[in-house]
Amino acid sequence: MAGGPSNLGKIRCTRRAQGSAAVLAIGTANPVNHVSQEEFPDYYFRVTKSEHLTDHKDTFKTICGAIGTENRFFQYMEEQLNSYPDFLLQRTLPSLEVRLDIVASAAPQLAASAAKKAIAKWGRPATDITHLVVSTNSDASAPGIDVHLVSLLGLRLNICRTMLQLNGCFAGSSALRLAKDLAENNRGARVLVVCVELSIAGFCGPDDHLDTLIIHALFGDGAGAVIVSADTMHPVEQPMFEMVSASQTIIPGTQHVLDVKMGSYGVGGKVSTELYKLVVDNIEPCLSEAFGPLDMGA
Repeated sequence: MAGGPSNLGKIRCTRRAQGSAAVLAIGTANPVNHVSQEEFPDYYFRVTKSEHLTDHKDTFKTICGAIGTENRFFQYMEEQLNSYPDFLLQRTLPSLEVRLDIVASAAPQLAASAAKKAIAKWGRPATDITHLVVSTNSDASAPGIDVHLVSLLGLRLNICRTMLQLNGCFAGSSALRLAKDLAENNRGARVLVVCVELSIAGFCGPDDHLDTLIIHALFGDGAGAVIVSADTMHPVEQPMFEMVSASQTIIPGTQHVLDVKMGSYGVGGKVSTELYKLVVDNIEPCLSEAFGPLDMGA
């Protein structure tokens, strides 16, 4: 086929966007139920019937006070949690199916709430979105949250969907990195990224592991959404900032520091106290590696 590779190259060029990916709109959503961070230790130990663990509670108060969060939002409060006492109090009791059923019912609605706000700020019809990326650590089902969002948001049926699950703390970054690649390699693409988390997936009472207290002190319920494109249509679309570069690295010998998995008792995780020192020791070289090629100081 004479000229075949050349024609393919031209086709590829015409299908790529000309600019860098940019965020066009942002939307966030939280459940209506909330507890202040100051009140949360009392709330947590009360609903898990663990108020007799005074040493654990004092430790938990210290951790919560150091985080800097003002309010904690929850889809399910004390009344609903009390209807599931077994898996709240004992990590060893099977509860995964119950937790996933709860998440499957609530997560799509919360995710849709954030996405609708982003779409409204964007100012174009939802049917103009070409790609959907959804990230969560709370769910592991098929069809997933992405499929539900198609009907909840009125997206086109042939939208290109990607579901990311159990990416841990960098779930949002992974979703944005993927959105950047999709936007820049598909001319005219409008990528909707949605991240949603429900703490009920791993909620439990305190135990003798510091990891449990750390995780419960850090995480609440919420969703965020952004719309990404690499060929903005002015004046309808207004880019907020460009996504110039994306990178990722692994620090050798650190696989044991963070362990998140979905088991019979729900989503469980271990966070080693080494994590904080690892961040301090490695953040500068990681930033230098990321910003060096861009001629920007770390």
